[in-house]
Parts: sequence; structure tokens; C-alpha cells
Amino acid sequence: MILDSTHSNKEHKKIIVDLIGKPFSFFEALKMKGIGSKRMIIEDVSPNMTQYLNKVSDINYANIEMRSHGILIYINKGLKNFTWIIPYYQLVIYKTNGTSIHAQGKYIHFRNSKTFKENKQFFDKLLQAKVKYDEQFNFQF
Repeated sequence: MILDSTHSNKEHKKIIVDLIGKPFSFFEALKMKGIGSKRMIIEDVSPNMTQYLNKVSDINYANIEMRSHGILIYINKGLKNFTWIIPYYQLVIYKTNGTSIHAQGKYIHFRNSKTFKENKQFFDKLLQAKVKYDEQFNFQF
């Protein structure tokens, strides 16, 4: 689900909390050594997401925030901001030339640049959080 988060909206906050949980507290974020990525350059998106990117040849940026049951991807388009809500059970990450995040029939591909390399530690933490989330549903027969 993608929301227009340019202006604060109580209903949007309620939807986000229902889908992926409350934000981590300040002390939890310190203990985890950060819950957000640095901004990354968007190289490519699925055709159903092109409306959320700049139409001219500007560089498009996005960053990721971790929550207890999913992630938020913040996309900047000029003066507008969009938030893509992805629960962990829908999240698929591919490590290609850069990284590609897939969910809900959409994808976003981040360029393998200096800013992306600075986020390697964040992606390791994100993968650990997804594995930890998935383990609670690991049914063995």
C-alpha cells in the first residue's frame, strides 16, 4: 500500500501501525544501532510505480525505516512524499547489481552507488529482522 505522506494524517498513521506496528522507541533504536537507512538512489521501479517518481531526468531518492512487523519505504518526488508500507511476510529482497525490493506486485531497484554501500550494515540488520519475524511462523511436522 502506498500513501501520500506529504502532510501528516492521523488515519495514515493508524493504517501504518495496524499493518506493521508502532515505531521503535528511542532507546530501542539506540540499542539496535539505528532503524533507518541513509538515502539511496532509485535506479528502476515497476511500471505501476512510475507515477511516484520524477518525470524529468532528476535523481530519485528513497530511504527505508524498520518497524517491528515490516518496513516503510519513503519516496521523494519533488515536494511530495510517498510511503510504501511493506509487512515482512510480503517482503522479498534480491541482491543483484544493487538491491531490489519486491512486494505487492511492485518493485524498487536501488543503484549500487556509494550511498548504497554505506547501507550494507542496515540491509544486514533488515534481513536479520525478517528472518526473526519469519521464525515465529516456522511450523515443523
